[in-house]
Amino acid sequence: MITQDEPEPELEESFHTFFECWISEQNQHLDDLTVASKRHQSNGGDDDNQVLLSELVERVVKHYEHYYEEKSRWAKQDVLAMLSPTWTSSLEDAFLWIGDWRPSMEFHLLYSKCGLQLEAALAELMRGLRSGDLGDLSPSQLTNVDQLQRRTIEEEKHITEKMAKLQETVADTTMVELSHVATEMMRNIAQEGVDDHEERVESALASKEEGFEKILHKADDLRLRTLKSITQILSPIQAVHFLIAAAELHLRLHDWGKKKDASSN
Repeated sequence: MITQDEPEPELEESFHTFFECWISEQNQHLDDLTVASKRHQSNGGDDDNQVLLSELVERVVKHYEHYYEEKSRWAKQDVLAMLSPTWTSSLEDAFLWIGDWRPSMEFHLLYSKCGLQLEAALAELMRGLRSGDLGDLSPSQLTNVDQLQRRTIEEEKHITEKMAKLQETVADTTMVELSHVATEMMRNIAQEGVDDHEERVESALASKEEGFEKILHKADDLRLRTLKSITQILSPIQAVHFLIAAAELHLRLHDWGKKKDASSN
């Protein structure tokens, strides 16, 4: 814990440390999820096993919740660092939307895994056997997922529009005036009024950062709500398969990105 007498650690280093620990825990959760899916395949869907699966899903979802809680806490200190994370690779950065995954990506992930598992179990399904995984979504589940996807995309568009409007304020009257005054002061090498000007600049930038923090909070809230809503639509074992796919994609993309960055240096 940081006391008043202790200097506050650099945000990027501190969150980077948290992120690496979180990634390590996600790796462990992936192992737990994989073991649970294999156990379910061997033992079937008895009540005790369903309870264990539900508890595991809840634990993994809380792990994501903890991640976004930490992001929110650190964003209050330096939202710009959270929007341009140094703890992710260049490959991951190329897919970012407001500092993280697009919420709508979760539906593409679900449908992709659904198609792969449906194809793998097609022969059994044709014989009337149920796979119980994502290839076995019911019509009502598909309807609920579709409705959730539509709502999520609308919210995502709304947040994107808010972000665009805030980004456009970089060229508002205040910023243009401040940039002109700063240029004139540099040319004249004058110290008069410098302190007052810097205060005005800090005030103007602070209002922008406050806006970014609010938008980041909305984006992260949508990401987490989407994840929770999808797992609630799915059965416990289906949620396990979905969380396995999410962890595999996140972890492997992180690994691939780090290798690409290392090879280009």
